[in-house]
Amino acid sequence: AKAGGIAPLVALARDGSDLQKEYAAGALRSLAVNADNQVAIAKAGGIAPLVALARDGKDGEKERAAGALANLAVNADNQVAIAKAGGIAPLVALARDGSDLQKEYAAGALWGLAINADNKVAIAKAGWR
Repeated sequence: AKAGGIAPLVALARDGSDLQKEYAAGALRSLAVNADNQVAIAKAGGIAPLVALARDGKDGEKERAAGALANLAVNADNQVAIAKAGGIAPLVALARDGSDLQKEYAAGALWGLAINADNKVAIAKAGWR
């Protein structure tokens, strides 16, 4: 990350081919286990493309994006940013209807997001069909 790799990964997650998006989201997922990287990914604009992939991506993209969002949701500012980017509804959908790994990562992301009181209410509302 210190070598400047986050911004290009965010760009690939947003604008790359399907395979590039999947791999970029996977790399961001791995990088986001580090607290400094959680901040850097958000500052680089990484939350919106990850939410878009969790919502509209192919299966592998959804899985890796949900994993990245789970790691990013450890950070309090990111909890707010993920919710503002519309991340709760697609994560609830993945937790309900996704593959086993999509469910696991989405549930992890929702667990992190639920630390925030406003997000608790939004998650509960998003669970209704």
